[in-house]
Amino acid sequence: METLSDYERCVVLRFLKSPPNQNKTSEEILHHLQNIVDFGKHVMKQFFGENYVHHGEIIQLPLDFVRQLCLKIQPERPESRCDKDMDTLSGYAMCLPNLTRLQTYRFVEHRPILCIEIKPKCGFIPFSSHVSQEIKHKVCRYCMHQHLKVANGKWKRPSKYCPLDLFSGNKQRMHFALKSLLQEAQNNLKIFKNGELIYGCRDDQDCVSDWNELARHLKPFFFPSNGLVSGPHCTRTIVKELIHVITMTLLSSTDACRAGDMKTVPISQGRSYCEASAFNKELVRNGKHKLESSGLPRGCLLYKTLQAQMLDMLDIEGLYPLYSRVEQYLEEFPEERSTLQIDGPYNEAFYEKLLDLSTEDDGTVAFALTKVQQYRIAMTAKDCSIMIALSPCLQDECSEQRPVVLTSKSRFTFSVSVLDLDLKPYESIPHQYKLDGKIVNYYLKNVQAKDDAVMSSLFKENEDCTLVLHKV
Repeated sequence: METLSDYERCVVLRFLKSPPNQNKTSEEILHHLQNIVDFGKHVMKQFFGENYVHHGEIIQLPLDFVRQLCLKIQPERPESRCDKDMDTLSGYAMCLPNLTRLQTYRFVEHRPILCIEIKPKCGFIPFSSHVSQEIKHKVCRYCMHQHLKVANGKWKRPSKYCPLDLFSGNKQRMHFALKSLLQEAQNNLKIFKNGELIYGCRDDQDCVSDWNELARHLKPFFFPSNGLVSGPHCTRTIVKELIHVITMTLLSSTDACRAGDMKTVPISQGRSYCEASAFNKELVRNGKHKLESSGLPRGCLLYKTLQAQMLDMLDIEGLYPLYSRVEQYLEEFPEERSTLQIDGPYNEAFYEKLLDLSTEDDGTVAFALTKVQQYRIAMTAKDCSIMIALSPCLQDECSEQRPVVLTSKSRFTFSVSVLDLDLKPYESIPHQYKLDGKIVNYYLKNVQAKDDAVMSSLFKENEDCTLVLHKV
């Protein structure tokens, strides 16, 4: 057997998980894994580009090795994930590159590597005429959902992060969004040093969010000559540098892709800010009502992510009746399920159908199915993660081939990747529909009424006073 080089040894193995007593056959597991690989390769790669998507490959491992591995990692698994069992019977797994390392060139990095994982969530407000509650045209899904999550005990406090600020392309808003993520990481931000998690959540409640501790880890990266003393000023400076680097890498463009020029709905159709955003509220408090949105560079990963997210053109409220139409058809003709490619194969033909952006319903099952599949892609893009790997490089090493980002005292070579690109299940659409109703109703009942009262008093304070002078 050939020995693996150091670079190739740095891989991630991914195994399927399933609820207890729901063991699938080896053939079913292989088919499922093949679908995941094909979907990344033939569909998501077209949306995001060659350099950003790493679809991996399927390998078969000795069963004894898999069982030992399972026993070894079981104590490390977060409690919330233990409701499912790892597949130890088939021996099949996906072999993927370790995205906490640099992906841009194929040799061993002996330098320390910093990796930031961001789950940006949905970056636009629904523009669909099918939306029944006006609030959905004003406040983004993420900001509304925060309140329900806190009420249900998932998080202790709501985050000030708003995805529309990150996707705005406006550096001031992006900095605010990233600072908010660092303050309340939840499961939307993690930071790794040499593959080890140093900041963020391992589990729902287990959050490491000590900025001073983070600054201690980051100081050698950003201030290698040790010019900064410790203390709150030092911590603030380092966090600021980190936010600057993340912003610059997110706005960078390193890849072209087929769907990059896809004419999805122009972003200007929806509003470019969210009324619940803490950044927006601050502006209103200061008597300003104009939010700048610079727009994203077309080649950057955030732009491509947003384009894919905006395949959700009808909102879940407009989509649900179409899903019901497909369901009704499948009840009558169950044998058509494979012809309609609901569960794959995810090939070129599947991708081509996604490019039909018409919203005129002609009453057919074909139209309904296209919208359902586009919605599933959009949901996948709304839940993906972006990985930014950074490694310090010296001035004379930075060649043309490597993308580089500069800070005040150091320079980094970097790579940006996207992961968590499994297609969202067709069967999850009814759940999404119910959840949407819950999120909106909770927000209207418990948050909106209080907010309206506060905001109207703020507007009154900010109104211009006109002095009328009468002749005496």
